[in-house]
Amino acid sequence: MDALCPSPPGPSRPQRNYERIGEGTGTSFCQTLIHLLKGNIGTGLLGLPLAVKNAGLVLGPVSLLCMGVIAVHCMRVLVKCSRHLSGKLSRPSLTYGEAVQYGMENVSWLRRHSQWGKQTVNLFLIITQLGFCCVYFVFLSDNIKQVVEAANATTFSCQMNHTNQTQVLVPSFDSRLYMLCFLPAVILLVFTPNLKYLAPLSLVANLVMTASLVLIYFYSITNITYPIDLPKVGRAKDYPLFFGTAIFAFEGIGVVLPLENKMQRPQSFIHVLYLGMGIVTFLYISLGTIGYMCFGEHIGGSITLNLPNCWMYQAVKLLYCFGIFITFALQFYVPAEILIPPVVARVSPRWERAVDLLLRTILVIFTCALAVLIPELDLVISLVGSLSSSFLALIFPPLLQIVTFHSEGLSPLATLKNIVISLIGIVGFLTGTYIAIEQIIALKNQTTSQTGIDLVLQTFHI
Repeated sequence: MDALCPSPPGPSRPQRNYERIGEGTGTSFCQTLIHLLKGNIGTGLLGLPLAVKNAGLVLGPVSLLCMGVIAVHCMRVLVKCSRHLSGKLSRPSLTYGEAVQYGMENVSWLRRHSQWGKQTVNLFLIITQLGFCCVYFVFLSDNIKQVVEAANATTFSCQMNHTNQTQVLVPSFDSRLYMLCFLPAVILLVFTPNLKYLAPLSLVANLVMTASLVLIYFYSITNITYPIDLPKVGRAKDYPLFFGTAIFAFEGIGVVLPLENKMQRPQSFIHVLYLGMGIVTFLYISLGTIGYMCFGEHIGGSITLNLPNCWMYQAVKLLYCFGIFITFALQFYVPAEILIPPVVARVSPRWERAVDLLLRTILVIFTCALAVLIPELDLVISLVGSLSSSFLALIFPPLLQIVTFHSEGLSPLATLKNIVISLIGIVGFLTGTYIAIEQIIALKNQTTSQTGIDLVLQTFHI
């Protein structure tokens, strides 16, 4: 996780204990805030208009606000538990998995299984980060495919058409073939030996993604049609899909401890957390609501797919794709650092580099294969959010607080609160995963049936 906030130059981790009280180099308040925003704003933000559609024009924003409050509270709980345990163990910092491991050691009947707690957190971190990578493959293919197919008709006029969506005028090959075209470039990207070499590109990516978001906001706000006649509350069966997309967007809890651990004055981190996540929650609610009000029932899995067929907004898609492409390496670094080193340690030094590159290639191919199997952006986002993000963001932190302060008199009200939050996460995990898988299967069956019909018609025509 340190990859998301690289270590500043200077003394080793044990010596850096003094930095944590502000007597050395480390990330400043503003630097930490920027990293926090960067860790929470990505493809999930662009999928929130569809999430609001699934929940309803009124229920959606209210639910996003409630989920934002709960997510920030869970982040604060995680930081509080980490500080308490690191002080108790006389360690300068802990990772998410280590915090769960040492928290479980406070409970006698869990102590012998504490290592499993760390491994479970690492497992869900791997699933979540690889899930992000799958989403990135689908996002890149969908947006680039749309730009290519509409290239011949792209103009300088950015008027909204009657379907509120980019017109597809020259059909090209399937989006899954686009994923395969991206595969060699992504493999070469993750071969980068050190993330510091990507720092200049990452800075450019952040700038172009910010500019793209500004243009998306501008178009959405200036093209809302009145009167607005959209459902205030969505269908109950679609609400789990809202949950999955929303928790996918809010799943920035994995970057919280690395950022707090690297901050020059970590006692100020809670203020950074509240300010940063306040900004993130505002962006989520505003873009989700405005995007749905602008595009209505035609909203796609990503709001970029609804932008008009003009060069300015086609450039927005391309720029955002560039940012997501660079971000792939950052997200991929986490599972790679968990999975690859133990394997490389078992081979002779002369084969270490070759094995490292081979395993990276296999992991990228694996994520691409999953994306090819489920090439629907909205369903992939909802499935990843429900399946793994719900555990990291909602289920584990409250349970960690219970076991951490088990022997120190945690109040019954706090215990009840933690249980309720964990139950919300579990219900969201079960219903969201079920509905997402059900819709994926239904879509596969529908696609198979349509393919069969097309073959019959083609044969009859011949």
